[in-house]
Amino acid sequence: MRIVVVGDAGLDVVARHEGPIVHGGDSRAKIRFAGGGAGANTALWLNSGGVDTTLVARIGDDAGGRLIRAELESAGVRCAFAVDPDAATCCVVVLVDGDGQRSMLPDRGANARFRPEDVDPAALAGANHLHLSGYVLLDPSSRPAGLAALAAARKAGLTTSVDPQSAPLITDPGAFLADVRGVDLLLPNTEELTALTGSREPAAARRLLDAVGAVAVTAGLDGASWVDSTGVTTVPAEPADCVDSTGAGDAFDAGLLAAWLRGESTVDTLRAGVRFGAKAIRQIGAQP
Repeated sequence: MRIVVVGDAGLDVVARHEGPIVHGGDSRAKIRFAGGGAGANTALWLNSGGVDTTLVARIGDDAGGRLIRAELESAGVRCAFAVDPDAATCCVVVLVDGDGQRSMLPDRGANARFRPEDVDPAALAGANHLHLSGYVLLDPSSRPAGLAALAAARKAGLTTSVDPQSAPLITDPGAFLADVRGVDLLLPNTEELTALTGSREPAAARRLLDAVGAVAVTAGLDGASWVDSTGVTTVPAEPADCVDSTGAGDAFDAGLLAAWLRGESTVDTLRAGVRFGAKAIRQIGAQP
């Protein structure tokens, strides 16, 4: 099995603070640098599960980009990267509170300049599946590249999946659903499902089945659900102390995709996703 992931790769500056942020003052925090970007996160979680993985992304011609490539390749992820001569590599400031919930300040940098020509057909050769991070589609500057990736995958006979990634960025649900029409699997969380359907209930995902083949919805402590033409299947969350929720959805995607492509049952596929999501929240940072 080989999966191609198309999405952001960048650096995370993770600041964990126990008290509230003091506006105009100092708030003590524990700070660490880590690899990040939704695409890179999912690629590394897939790789940790034994899946042959290629990441297609755009980085800057800078120290951050070189560090990201080196860390991904040392972990075993193939990097089909375009290098931008002008824009800096993506960087995200992640503020994590005492409950493990995160707020993010992203600068997509070179990822925002991701272009259709950055999707090299050679990167798809021999692959079974293409997974696309919704951040690519939801930024007008990189949207054409996201559409090109999905089109190339269909032409090559790959199955496809999309994680919407950000409910606040889904300002035109109809346009987003038009972009993902024909995708085999959509992977929203509850907030993204609400943005697309107006409802938080997993069953509302049935309204999306005229655009996509199936929907897997993550609901945090309420577990996850699979919705397709046969009905709704739900599994509970796996108990875990939440240290940092950053990247939990990316990890869920990886666990679920690997199990689904292996042909596991719907219940076992959901459980694999939930298991990976629980692993992610037990640690600081978005990557294994």
